Amino acid sequence: MSTPAAEPMVEPSAADLGAEDKPWQTVVWNDPVNLMSYVTYVFQKLFGYSREHATKLMLDVHHKGKAIVSSGGKEKVEGDVAKLHAAGLWATMEHPS
Repeated sequence: MSTPAAEPMVEPSAADLGAEDKPWQTVVWNDPVNLMSYVTYVFQKLFGYSREHATKLMLDVHHKGKAIVSSGGKEKVEGDVAKLHAAGLWATMEHPS
């Protein structure tokens, strides 16, 4: 009688992971109120981004209409959205499917 060969362990790929394993995302939307310099400032102060990175995100908001500015667990993203609202920016959270 022979022993069966052990199957190798395989890590699941990103495609195999369910939506529950994907992080929540904070989305900032373009608005007609806030100056681009202010949006850049808020990204730097709230998230600690460099001026260059904050400017890139601000330009995405301005030209594309939105930008994903943070991601993580649901509670973290809820807090980020609340901070952005307190700063006067339009922000929502989404969970990619």
